[in-house]
Amino acid sequence: MINNAAAARQAVLFDFDGTLAPNLDLPDMRRQVIALTETFTVPADVYADRYIVEVIDAATAWLREREPATSATYHESAHRLILDIEINAAATTNPFPGIGEKLEQLKAQGLQLGVVTRNCRAAVLQVFPDLLDHVHALFARDDTAHLKPDPRHLRGCLAALGCESSTSVMVGDGALDMHAGRALDMYCIGVLTGGGDAQTLSNAGAHEVIEHCLDLTL
Repeated sequence: MINNAAAARQAVLFDFDGTLAPNLDLPDMRRQVIALTETFTVPADVYADRYIVEVIDAATAWLREREPATSATYHESAHRLILDIEINAAATTNPFPGIGEKLEQLKAQGLQLGVVTRNCRAAVLQVFPDLLDHVHALFARDDTAHLKPDPRHLRGCLAALGCESSTSVMVGDGALDMHAGRALDMYCIGVLTGGGDAQTLSNAGAHEVIEHCLDLTL
Protein backbone atom coordinates (compact mmCIF):
# COMPACT_ATOMS: atom_id res chain seq x y z
CA MET A 1 0.00 0.00 0.00
CA ILE A 2 1.23 3.49 -0.80
CA ASN A 3 2.05 5.24 2.43
CA ASN A 4 4.12 8.23 1.41
CA ALA A 5 2.69 11.63 2.20
CA ALA A 6 2.70 13.06 -1.32
CA ALA A 7 -0.27 14.96 -2.75
CA ALA A 8 -3.38 12.98 -3.62
CA ARG A 9 -2.82 10.57 -6.48
CA GLN A 10 -4.09 11.69 -9.88
CA ALA A 11 -3.30 8.83 -12.22
CA VAL A 12 -2.10 5.27 -12.52
CA LEU A 13 -0.23 4.07 -15.60
CA PHE A 14 -0.03 0.35 -16.29
CA ASP A 15 2.24 -1.71 -18.44
CA PHE A 16 0.29 -4.34 -20.41
CA ASP A 17 2.15 -7.63 -20.99
CA GLY A 18 2.94 -9.29 -17.68
CA THR A 19 0.91 -6.69 -15.81
CA LEU A 20 -2.67 -6.73 -17.10
CA ALA A 21 -2.28 -9.86 -19.23
CA PRO A 22 0.20 -12.76 -19.56
CA ASN A 23 3.60 -12.03 -21.06
CA LEU A 24 4.38 -12.40 -24.72
CA ASP A 25 7.45 -14.58 -25.33
CA LEU A 26 9.79 -11.64 -25.88
CA PRO A 27 13.03 -13.66 -25.87
CA ASP A 28 11.70 -15.76 -28.76
CA MET A 29 10.52 -12.66 -30.62
CA ARG A 30 13.98 -11.12 -30.22
CA ARG A 31 15.61 -14.33 -31.52
CA GLN A 32 13.40 -14.23 -34.60
CA VAL A 33 14.16 -10.57 -35.23
CA ILE A 34 17.89 -11.19 -34.89
CA ALA A 35 17.67 -14.18 -37.24
CA LEU A 36 16.03 -11.93 -39.83
CA THR A 37 18.58 -9.17 -39.21
CA GLU A 38 21.44 -11.60 -39.77
CA THR A 39 20.11 -12.40 -43.25
CA PHE A 40 20.77 -8.75 -44.11
CA THR A 41 24.40 -9.17 -42.95
CA VAL A 42 24.13 -6.48 -40.26
CA PRO A 43 27.02 -6.96 -37.78
CA ALA A 44 25.93 -8.17 -34.35
CA ASP A 45 27.65 -5.30 -32.55
CA VAL A 46 25.24 -2.89 -34.23
CA TYR A 47 22.29 -4.22 -32.26
CA ALA A 48 23.82 -6.07 -29.30
CA ASP A 49 22.12 -5.55 -25.92
CA ARG A 50 19.19 -3.65 -27.41
CA TYR A 51 15.45 -4.17 -26.99
CA ILE A 52 13.54 -5.57 -29.97
CA VAL A 53 12.34 -2.36 -31.58
CA GLU A 54 15.72 -0.76 -30.94
CA VAL A 55 17.40 -3.72 -32.70
CA ILE A 56 15.30 -2.91 -35.76
CA ASP A 57 16.02 0.82 -35.52
CA ALA A 58 19.78 0.30 -35.19
CA ALA A 59 19.94 -2.21 -38.03
CA THR A 60 17.81 0.01 -40.27
CA ALA A 61 20.10 2.98 -39.63
CA TRP A 62 23.17 0.87 -40.39
CA LEU A 63 21.65 -0.39 -43.65
CA ARG A 64 20.50 3.10 -44.64
CA GLU A 65 24.11 4.30 -44.54
CA ARG A 66 25.62 1.33 -46.34
CA GLU A 67 22.89 -0.41 -48.34
CA PRO A 68 20.07 2.10 -48.72
CA ALA A 69 18.28 -0.03 -51.31
CA THR A 70 17.65 -2.76 -48.73
CA SER A 71 17.03 -0.67 -45.59
CA ALA A 72 13.34 -0.11 -46.31
CA THR A 73 12.84 -3.80 -47.10
CA TYR A 74 14.47 -4.81 -43.86
CA HIS A 75 12.53 -2.26 -41.80
CA GLU A 76 9.20 -3.33 -43.25
CA SER A 77 9.99 -7.05 -42.93
CA ALA A 78 11.13 -6.76 -39.33
CA HIS A 79 8.10 -4.76 -38.22
CA ARG A 80 5.78 -7.14 -40.06
CA LEU A 81 7.47 -10.03 -38.25
CA ILE A 82 6.91 -8.61 -34.76
CA LEU A 83 3.36 -7.55 -35.65
CA ASP A 84 2.53 -11.07 -36.85
CA ILE A 85 4.01 -12.61 -33.70
CA GLU A 86 2.00 -10.26 -31.49
CA ILE A 87 -1.29 -10.78 -33.33
CA ASN A 88 -0.89 -14.56 -33.39
CA ALA A 89 -0.12 -14.66 -29.66
CA ALA A 90 -3.01 -12.31 -28.90
CA ALA A 91 -5.46 -14.77 -30.44
CA THR A 92 -4.88 -17.18 -27.53
CA THR A 93 -4.32 -14.67 -24.71
CA ASN A 94 -6.79 -13.08 -22.29
CA PRO A 95 -6.39 -10.46 -19.55
CA PHE A 96 -5.73 -11.77 -16.08
CA PRO A 97 -9.04 -12.64 -14.37
CA GLY A 98 -10.49 -9.74 -12.41
CA ILE A 99 -8.46 -7.01 -14.12
CA GLY A 100 -11.48 -5.26 -15.65
CA GLU A 101 -13.17 -5.08 -12.28
CA LYS A 102 -9.99 -3.78 -10.64
CA LEU A 103 -9.66 -1.01 -13.20
CA GLU A 104 -13.28 -0.01 -12.60
CA GLN A 105 -12.62 0.09 -8.88
CA LEU A 106 -9.70 2.46 -9.40
CA LYS A 107 -11.73 4.66 -11.74
CA ALA A 108 -14.46 4.87 -9.10
CA GLN A 109 -11.83 6.36 -6.78
CA GLY A 110 -11.48 9.24 -9.21
CA LEU A 111 -8.15 8.11 -10.67
CA GLN A 112 -7.20 8.64 -14.30
CA LEU A 113 -5.96 5.38 -15.82
CA GLY A 114 -3.61 4.81 -18.72
CA VAL A 115 -1.80 1.91 -20.37
CA VAL A 116 1.73 2.41 -21.70
CA THR A 117 3.03 -0.55 -23.67
CA ARG A 118 5.65 -1.44 -26.24
CA ASN A 119 3.09 -3.76 -27.85
CA CYS A 120 1.12 -2.72 -30.92
CA ARG A 121 -2.37 -1.33 -30.38
CA ALA A 122 -4.06 -4.03 -32.47
CA ALA A 123 -2.62 -6.86 -30.36
CA VAL A 124 -3.48 -5.13 -27.08
CA LEU A 125 -7.08 -4.64 -28.15
CA GLN A 126 -7.31 -8.19 -29.43
CA VAL A 127 -6.27 -9.49 -26.02
CA PHE A 128 -8.47 -6.98 -24.16
CA PRO A 129 -11.19 -5.78 -26.56
CA ASP A 130 -12.95 -3.53 -24.03
CA LEU A 131 -9.79 -2.07 -22.52
CA LEU A 132 -10.74 1.44 -23.56
CA ASP A 133 -13.98 1.10 -21.61
CA HIS A 134 -11.87 0.64 -18.47
CA VAL A 135 -9.02 3.13 -18.98
CA HIS A 136 -8.84 6.71 -20.18
CA ALA A 137 -5.81 6.40 -22.49
CA LEU A 138 -3.76 3.78 -24.32
CA PHE A 139 -0.28 4.63 -25.56
CA ALA A 140 0.89 1.60 -27.53
CA ARG A 141 3.88 1.28 -29.86
CA ASP A 142 1.97 2.89 -32.72
CA ASP A 143 0.92 5.86 -30.60
CA THR A 144 4.31 7.30 -29.68
CA ALA A 145 7.71 8.00 -31.16
CA HIS A 146 9.39 7.16 -27.83
CA LEU A 147 9.09 3.76 -26.15
CA LYS A 148 9.83 2.75 -22.57
CA PRO A 149 12.34 2.94 -20.96
CA ASP A 150 12.31 6.41 -22.54
CA PRO A 151 10.22 8.41 -20.05
CA ARG A 152 8.64 10.39 -22.88
CA HIS A 153 6.39 7.37 -23.50
CA LEU A 154 4.90 7.81 -20.03
CA ARG A 155 4.97 11.61 -20.24
CA GLY A 156 2.84 11.53 -23.40
CA CYS A 157 0.22 9.40 -21.71
CA LEU A 158 0.18 11.61 -18.62
CA ALA A 159 -0.25 14.67 -20.82
CA ALA A 160 -3.25 13.04 -22.49
CA LEU A 161 -4.70 12.38 -19.05
CA GLY A 162 -3.96 15.92 -17.89
CA CYS A 163 -1.99 14.66 -14.89
CA GLU A 164 1.36 15.42 -13.30
CA SER A 165 3.99 12.72 -13.00
CA SER A 166 4.83 13.60 -9.40
CA THR A 167 1.30 12.70 -8.32
CA SER A 168 1.00 9.61 -10.49
CA VAL A 169 1.87 5.92 -10.17
CA MET A 170 3.59 3.53 -12.59
CA VAL A 171 2.71 -0.17 -12.32
CA GLY A 172 4.63 -2.79 -14.28
CA ASP A 173 6.38 -6.13 -14.24
CA GLY A 174 9.68 -5.04 -15.77
CA ALA A 175 12.76 -3.07 -14.88
CA LEU A 176 12.20 -0.71 -17.79
CA ASP A 177 8.81 0.26 -16.31
CA MET A 178 10.50 1.17 -13.05
CA HIS A 179 13.32 3.07 -14.80
CA ALA A 180 10.87 5.12 -16.88
CA GLY A 181 8.65 5.89 -13.92
CA ARG A 182 11.50 6.90 -11.62
CA ALA A 183 12.87 9.22 -14.32
CA LEU A 184 9.61 11.18 -13.99
CA ASP A 185 9.50 11.07 -10.20
CA MET A 186 6.49 8.73 -10.27
CA TYR A 187 5.70 6.30 -7.48
CA CYS A 188 6.64 2.90 -8.96
CA ILE A 189 5.03 -0.41 -8.11
CA GLY A 190 6.37 -3.70 -9.44
CA VAL A 191 4.12 -6.72 -9.96
CA LEU A 192 5.26 -10.35 -9.99
CA THR A 193 2.94 -11.59 -12.75
CA GLY A 194 5.46 -11.15 -15.55
CA GLY A 195 9.18 -11.29 -16.17
CA GLY A 196 10.64 -9.47 -13.20
CA ASP A 197 11.33 -10.89 -9.76
CA ALA A 198 11.14 -8.83 -6.58
CA GLN A 199 14.88 -8.19 -6.39
CA THR A 200 15.12 -7.10 -10.03
CA LEU A 201 12.18 -4.74 -9.65
CA SER A 202 13.52 -3.29 -6.41
CA ASN A 203 16.96 -2.80 -7.93
CA ALA A 204 15.34 -0.99 -10.86
CA GLY A 205 13.68 1.48 -8.51
CA ALA A 206 10.35 0.00 -7.42
CA HIS A 207 9.10 1.70 -4.28
CA GLU A 208 7.17 -1.46 -3.52
CA VAL A 209 6.51 -4.86 -5.09
CA ILE A 210 3.18 -6.69 -4.99
CA GLU A 211 2.12 -10.09 -6.23
CA HIS A 212 -0.59 -8.97 -8.66
CA CYS A 213 -2.43 -5.87 -9.87
CA LEU A 214 -5.44 -7.16 -7.96
CA ASP A 215 -3.44 -6.43 -4.79
CA LEU A 216 -3.04 -2.77 -5.75
CA THR A 217 -4.34 -0.43 -3.03
CA LEU A 218 -4.20 3.33 -3.54
